[in-house]
Amino acid sequence: MISVDGLAVEFGGTTLFKDISFVVNDKDRIALMGKNGAGKSTLLKIMAGAQKPTAGRVSAPKEAVIAYLPQMLMTENKRTVFEEASQAFSGILEMQRELDEFNHQLTVRTDYDSPEYYEIIEKVSTLSEKLYGHGEINFDADVEKILTGLGFLRSDFTRPTSDFSGGWRMRIELAKILLQNPDLILLDEPTNHLDIESVQWLENFLVTSAGAVIVISHDRAFVDNITTRTIEVTMGRIYDYKVNYSKYLELRKDRRVHQQKAYDEQQKMIADNQEFIERFRGTYSKTLQVQSRVKMLEKLEILEVDEEDTSHLRLRFPASPRSGSYPVIAEDVSKSYDDLLVFEKAGMVIQRSEKVAFVGKNGEGKSTMVKAIMGEIDYGGQLTLGHNTMIGYFAQNAASLLDDSLTVFQTIDDVAKGDIRTKIKDLLGAFMFGGEDWDKKVKVLSGGERTRLAMIKLLLEPVNLLILDEPTNHLDMRTKDILKQALMDFDGTLILVSHDRDFLDGMVTKVYEFGNKRVKEHLEGIKEFLEQKKMEHLRELEGRL
Repeated sequence: MISVDGLAVEFGGTTLFKDISFVVNDKDRIALMGKNGAGKSTLLKIMAGAQKPTAGRVSAPKEAVIAYLPQMLMTENKRTVFEEASQAFSGILEMQRELDEFNHQLTVRTDYDSPEYYEIIEKVSTLSEKLYGHGEINFDADVEKILTGLGFLRSDFTRPTSDFSGGWRMRIELAKILLQNPDLILLDEPTNHLDIESVQWLENFLVTSAGAVIVISHDRAFVDNITTRTIEVTMGRIYDYKVNYSKYLELRKDRRVHQQKAYDEQQKMIADNQEFIERFRGTYSKTLQVQSRVKMLEKLEILEVDEEDTSHLRLRFPASPRSGSYPVIAEDVSKSYDDLLVFEKAGMVIQRSEKVAFVGKNGEGKSTMVKAIMGEIDYGGQLTLGHNTMIGYFAQNAASLLDDSLTVFQTIDDVAKGDIRTKIKDLLGAFMFGGEDWDKKVKVLSGGERTRLAMIKLLLEPVNLLILDEPTNHLDMRTKDILKQALMDFDGTLILVSHDRDFLDGMVTKVYEFGNKRVKEHLEGIKEFLEQKKMEHLRELEGRL
């Protein structure tokens, strides 16, 4: 359907990738993988037509629609949510308007034999054929279906887009893409701003209703659930696997084992030949053999072993000072903003060293409860922090709150106190900031780098209650795995607000579900919670039949 032929990209003399070729077929669902900086987002931009390659081309049928969701936000603020989402059909609506105008001209004109009249007939025929190709579209119903699936309430439809945060505006952009029914959807980190239910809805939509899909995502469960093919970008080339992400990891491991074996054998062969050349150089009887081996080595193509992302965090949270037995006790806690009730009569008891998750749709009060625990907002009811509770807080927007004008080193140096000041460089190194990164301004850092830098601040002071609000946004899979292990080893109490099922699985033992103005306690892990919710949902459906 859509082919990528001989793509190459160079930046300032450095080759990002070269001679990349592959074909995207109908209904392909492809995960684009590779370590940060390998060129994944650049490849998507080229396929979307948003960037030009140094060489090569992307070919698609003339009528093919390619839709692209970048990691940037929609800026239109004048329209309502419903109006903005309906812009997905602007092209079709314009064609319909033109068709109506031409049909009107045919009814009022009388120059039936003129070239102009025949030209209008031709235009009517062309436009009618194009519109027929789109099929019958129920605009309002389709917009409502997509918006509600992505978590919008019907009461949100008439609100201006300026009322919504960047994450919700990203959802509107995603809605516009899905409504276009494109032949190929290109998604760069689509789940960063979605709650668990919206991610599950998007998974189902992409699997059952979408055409071809290429996705970059650090959400392992999401990638595994939707993709059937994995393309890895590494060392300037690609490897194409007809399997999902988990199976690809196994095959990549096998590939590197074979590469390493072939590389080691070749290196031994080279060493043996070089030893022979040095040993018999100048020996008359061996002259021809020496010359032959020299020429052979000169022509030899040296094998390469694909790079392995060995960057890692030697991450360990400081030992926690002992807190009281119950760091957080909430009794009949309620919160409203003017006439909007967020939740009421919420109760929770979190014990020392417990690891719990706050889950639910965006806007149902997870971050609001965190702010109440932090003492940042007023609320009704009683919320008590246990004896000697010391809180470390990673806010959802922590990365964006960093001072752009500071360097990486200054960002940490300004807040570090005491003996830790002598270990700032070690701490930065542990978070993958090498010496060449210390003088970088924060404003040039990627989203993942900003998140890691903000995370370092949590390590500067020992705490016994960690509250992390969406800590995995922008973190790659390897970094998330290491952060997860560090949190599992953390000996204090942990509250996690997250939509990342894979990150929560195996770590939390209790789930607080926010929804319908209530907070419900589930004494189980995230996997069991989701399984139970699915069964509950099915029973509700059966009750309506």
